[in-house]
Amino acid sequence: MKAKPNQTVQVIKALKDEGGFATLRRLNEVVDFSTWRTKTPEASVRRIVQQSEAIFKVRPGLWALEEMREEVLKKFEIKVGDIKSEEQFSHSYYQGLLVEIGNLRNMTTYVPAQDKSRKFLGQSLGEITKTTEIPHFTFDNLLKKARTVDVIWFNERNMPSDFYEVEHTTDIKNSLSKFYELQDFYAGFYIVANKHRKEEFYDKLHVSMFKPIENRVRFIEYQRVVGMYENLKHINYLKW
Repeated sequence: MKAKPNQTVQVIKALKDEGGFATLRRLNEVVDFSTWRTKTPEASVRRIVQQSEAIFKVRPGLWALEEMREEVLKKFEIKVGDIKSEEQFSHSYYQGLLVEIGNLRNMTTYVPAQDKSRKFLGQSLGEITKTTEIPHFTFDNLLKKARTVDVIWFNERNMPSDFYEVEHTTDIKNSLSKFYELQDFYAGFYIVANKHRKEEFYDKLHVSMFKPIENRVRFIEYQRVVGMYENLKHINYLKW
């Protein structure tokens, strides 16, 4: 079904009001659906951003105005043709989504000190996390290892509930080594990456040194993280 012209105009205006970019979740919050006469306005918004030539995809779940492409990419510190800036943005983008999901689940969220100034949309990761210091939940040698994990969710007792490593291009083995060191905690361990790295993940997980954790570490595709973020209103019912 093709979107109505006035609906497309509303979505484009919403993007402009948001500074030229917005997540699909944000668009569904700010667009006025009262005149749309459809039972599935969110599906209509998704269709509009995917089909309109006036809109381009920055990353899955994140859209921007074509007329403001240069301005938006500059804000995100993405340099066209610069692989390093592209990779850094992708890494912090998925970190930010994981932090936001944790926040909505009433978890205490944490990212490493060296990542706190990195940008997530219009804010820094440090601004959206709930703590700037990792809770002192264990011995110093293990805390040192935990401090380097990309995203940690802590429960109400300040104990780690979930450890997330975003693996855009770096070696998955390094993250598995961290999880191996932290295996004595009753927590979930997750590798978050593009789906094309899934086979590599299993190849590295199923080696003898990681046998103690091979049934505890899960692989989450980027698109699954985006889907979870877009359905935050149902967050208490969604599971990885």
